[in-house]
Amino acid sequence: MSHFFLNINGFVQYISFLVPLLILVKPLGNYMARVYSGQFVMLEHILGPVEDFCYKIARIDQMKEMTWKEYACAVLVSSFGGFLLLFAILRFQGNLPLNPQHFPNLSNDLAFNIATSFITNTNWQSYAGESTLSNFSQMFGLTVQNFLSASMGLAVAIAFVRSLSRRNSKTIGNFWVDWMRGNFYILLPLSLLLAILLGSQGVIQNFKPYVNATLIESLKTEDGKEITTQTIPQGPVASQVAIKQIGSNGGGFFNTNSAHPFENPTPFSNYLELLAIMLIAASLCYTFGVMVNDRRQGWAILICMTVIFIPLSLYGICQEQKGNPRLSYLNIDQQSSKAQMGGNMEGKEVRFGIVNSALWASATTATSNGSVNSMHDSYTPLGGLIPLIFLLLSEVIFGGVGSGLYGILLFVFITVFISGLMVGRTPEYLGKKIQTFEIKMASIGIFVPVMILLFGSACAVMTRAGTFSIFNPGAQGLSEILYAFASTSGNNGSSFAGLNANTPFYNTLLGISMLFGRFWTIIPVLAIAGSMAEKNVTPINGNSMSTHSLLFISFLIGVIFLVGVLTYLPAITLAPVSEYFRLGK
Repeated sequence: MSHFFLNINGFVQYISFLVPLLILVKPLGNYMARVYSGQFVMLEHILGPVEDFCYKIARIDQMKEMTWKEYACAVLVSSFGGFLLLFAILRFQGNLPLNPQHFPNLSNDLAFNIATSFITNTNWQSYAGESTLSNFSQMFGLTVQNFLSASMGLAVAIAFVRSLSRRNSKTIGNFWVDWMRGNFYILLPLSLLLAILLGSQGVIQNFKPYVNATLIESLKTEDGKEITTQTIPQGPVASQVAIKQIGSNGGGFFNTNSAHPFENPTPFSNYLELLAIMLIAASLCYTFGVMVNDRRQGWAILICMTVIFIPLSLYGICQEQKGNPRLSYLNIDQQSSKAQMGGNMEGKEVRFGIVNSALWASATTATSNGSVNSMHDSYTPLGGLIPLIFLLLSEVIFGGVGSGLYGILLFVFITVFISGLMVGRTPEYLGKKIQTFEIKMASIGIFVPVMILLFGSACAVMTRAGTFSIFNPGAQGLSEILYAFASTSGNNGSSFAGLNANTPFYNTLLGISMLFGRFWTIIPVLAIAGSMAEKNVTPINGNSMSTHSLLFISFLIGVIFLVGVLTYLPAITLAPVSEYFRLGK
C-alpha cells in the first residue's frame, strides 16, 4: 500500500515546497500592498526617476483617476496595441535582426494565435519555439508581453480590491499607474533575481547561433535514413523563463518547456521555478486583506485555495505513483526497489521523478501558468484528471497573477448572495450590499468561459477539421480537446499534448477562446468595481454575516466545486473517467 501515499522522500519534497510558499505570502503580500497604495518602497530610489520619465513622455497624469469604463477602455486599448505590435513582429520576423537560424515569417493564423495568446497571459503554444521563432521574436515579442499581460492582470485585481475599500467614489484608480508600478516594482525585480539564480544552475542566456553536434552513435529513421548530428538550440532563455514563471505566463523558449535541460537543468532550478509559479498568486490574498483593512478576509481566501489545492494535488501524485491501470490489471509490478522510479514514469524526467512532476502539473494548472516539466498526455487517466479539474475550476485555485484573486472574488460574491438568501439577510460583503447588478456581472464573468469551453469543444468534435488533428482516438482524444479549450478559455496555456493544434482551425478557434476568456471576465470585474466604489459602507453589527469564518470558507469551497466540476460532469465522465474504466479498473 506504500504507493498509495507519499513516502518520506515525497513528503519532504511536498512540504519543502508548500511551507516556504506560505511563509513568503505575508512579506510579499504586504510589499505589493505598499506598491499599489502609492507608499514609498526602497526600489523607488533606483526606479522612481525611470517611472516618472515614462509618465512624462507618455503624458500620463499620475493624479488623475479613472471611472471603471475609462479603466476598461485603457485595458482594451493597451491590449490591442500589444496585439498589433506582436503580430507585426511575428509576421515579419524573417526581415528583423537577431535571427541566426533565418526563421521565416509566420503564417497569419499562427501569428494571430500567438499574439492573442501572449496579450491574454495565456501563452498557449501550438508550435516549437526553438524551431519557429527568432531571438528577436522571443525577446522583444514574447518576453515583453509576458511583463505587460501579467501586470495588466495585477492592475485589474488591484482596481477591484481598491473599489471595495472606497466609499461614494466614482473612480477606481489609474490603470496606467497601476500597470507601470506592477512592472517596475514587482515583476521586474523578482524576474531579475530569478533569472540570476536560474543562470547559476545552468539555464542558458546567450545570442549564439545553434550548435551542430556529432552524435557518438548514429540513429536511423523509419525510412532508413541515418542521422549523425544533432542541432542544439541556443538563445536568451533564462530571462524569458524567469518572467514566464513569476508572471504566471507559462509557455517556454523550447517546445518541451521546463522538461528541457536548458530551461530547467537541476532539481534546484525545478524547485525555484515551481515556487515562482504560485508565489505572487498566493501573496495577493494577503495584499487583498491589507488593502481592505481586514487581513482576516485575505487569510480566508488563502485558506480556501489551499484547502482545495492540497488534497487534489496529493491525489494526483498518488495516482501516478500507483502506476498504469492496464499494467496493474495484468499483474505487472510497477514498483521498483527505488521509490522515486516506481509508478508511472512515462513522459516524466528521471531527474525530477513522480512527485515533482505531478506537483508541477497541479501548480501550473491551479494557476494560469501552463508551463510543464512532464507530458500530461502520458499521465494515468485519474492522474491526468487532476490538472483538468484545476482548469475547470476557472483557475481560481490559485489562479493567475491578479486573475486568480478577482476570479475567486466573483465566487465570493455568488456565495454571499446565496448565503443571504438562505438565512434571509441582505447580502453584504465588507459592509457593502451585493445587489442585482453585481450578481449579473459575476455570473457573466464565471459562465462565459464555461460556455466558450463547451461550445469550442463541441465544434472541434463535430467537424472534420477538429477531429483530423486527434492522434489518440476515443476518450483520450476527447480529453485532449477538452483540455485544450479549458486551457485557452481559462487563459492557462498548458496542453495535454497528442493534439495537433497548429492548424488554421485550431489556431483561429483557440485564439478566439483566449480573447473571450480574458476580456469577458475582466470587463464584468471592472463593472462590479465601479458599482462597489460608489456604494457607502454599512456598519457591521451582530446580524452581519461573517465572511472569514470556517463556515463561510466551507460554503465557498462548495460553490466553487458546484460550478467548476458539476457543470462539466458529463464531459469528464466521457473523457478521463471512461478511459480509466476502459483500462481495466
